[in-house]
Amino acid sequence: MTLWGKRDDMVVHEREPFNAEPPRRALAGSPITTLDSFYSRNHGPVPQVDAATWRLEVDGLVRRPLSLSLDDLRDRFEHHEVTATLQCAGNRRAGLMEVRDIPGEDPWGPCATSTARWTGVRLADVLAEAALLPDAAHIAFAAPDVSQIADPPQPYGGSIPAGKALSGEVLLAWAMNGRPLPRIHGAPLRAVVPGWIGARSVKWLQRVTAQREPSENYFQAVAYRLLPPEADPDKAGPSDGISLGPVALNCEILRPDGTGPLPPGPTEITGYAFAGDDRTVARLDVSLDDGSTWAQADLDEPRDTWAWQLWRITLDLPPGETTITARAWDCTAAVQPGCPGDLWNPKGYANNSWARLRLTCRP
Repeated sequence: MTLWGKRDDMVVHEREPFNAEPPRRALAGSPITTLDSFYSRNHGPVPQVDAATWRLEVDGLVRRPLSLSLDDLRDRFEHHEVTATLQCAGNRRAGLMEVRDIPGEDPWGPCATSTARWTGVRLADVLAEAALLPDAAHIAFAAPDVSQIADPPQPYGGSIPAGKALSGEVLLAWAMNGRPLPRIHGAPLRAVVPGWIGARSVKWLQRVTAQREPSENYFQAVAYRLLPPEADPDKAGPSDGISLGPVALNCEILRPDGTGPLPPGPTEITGYAFAGDDRTVARLDVSLDDGSTWAQADLDEPRDTWAWQLWRITLDLPPGETTITARAWDCTAAVQPGCPGDLWNPKGYANNSWARLRLTCRP
């Protein structure tokens, strides 16, 4: 095991703060990601939180502010489980970096995404207990992990619209895959906001605040915004660009993994596909000629509205250099864009262009 109980072959982009993704083979064929393979995205050092003295404060535009221990949450509210995929907004950033450099950002590959069974209480139930006021339009999350990325440094935070917060799938979770939430993934309590970028699923949650406007935290107001290509991210201010929320339709090839040559001939090709918000994937196509012709893959039915879908197809790989291309369609008939160059942005977010994997086949 490497740091934080992760597998030895994790691709570690930074050790402090710890940012790492699993290799493709760790995700291949697994509807649920094991804890040692689940990607980790952090903006500051992992805090040490004493679960015995920890409290969740619920305040702002509520009639009954709350201060809840972990036992309060477990004893006073109905427990719920949601199978949900979390995906970093920078997933597949490396593909955008091939178009044009993105200084200061980690070169995330295609595995900054993972799926778990999350257990906790519905945020909606906690807000109901606090008697949310009608003029509360946003629910802000605050955590203790201090990030040096912000200027000046500040604890991590963010917010989601009240409509999403009141949806039954949004959890305050204390368990992951039936085990206590690991410290690296937000113990003792984290938000889980299915269908939205992982940045909104705030870890080490300390405070939930109902308010009229979105959070003014750096990671809501300035970061995690899609800027136009000509923008200077160092000069971008609050509300510049597009605030990222629901995950863009995406897919990736997981097996083969491109790490070595393969024999030509019939080869099983597998991967994942994910449509954010409450959309599902309706079709997955694979091409061996860069999109001139396509074959339709077998696509798993969704295990949960909020989880990825796995797919597979067997194709004859020719000798020599080959590029496998995959694209997904969602239930609205939207399809992934073909070219990463059309999606380049100065922070490297939301690369959902066609997945491409270069291979060498030798007899």
